[in-house]
Amino acid sequence: MRKPSVKCALLAAMIAEHRWGSPIVEENLLSIAAIETSDYPTASDVFDELRSKPYITNQGNRGIELDNSEFGHLADVLYHECDWEPFEIKSRLKHYEGWETHDWA
Repeated sequence: MRKPSVKCALLAAMIAEHRWGSPIVEENLLSIAAIETSDYPTASDVFDELRSKPYITNQGNRGIELDNSEFGHLADVLYHECDWEPFEIKSRLKHYEGWETHDWA
């Protein structure tokens, strides 16, 4: 089994800990993500990059959180970049309301 990218590991941790209105700070996210401590510098850079992604809400010093209104975009990232299967994405993004029209192509 292939090791997930740092970005995918961070997203998986964010999805697992997602609670609307509860951003996560970098230190906490890195501590729960499935990454090696040697990957922390890369993970810190990726955390900063995630701040500008459309499926992330940047809360400044309070951290970042998933944007529920952009779960379709996040589903595409998980499918195309992280190699998640549609059934896994559907089971983890429970509040995405666009499944019936989502195009996996």
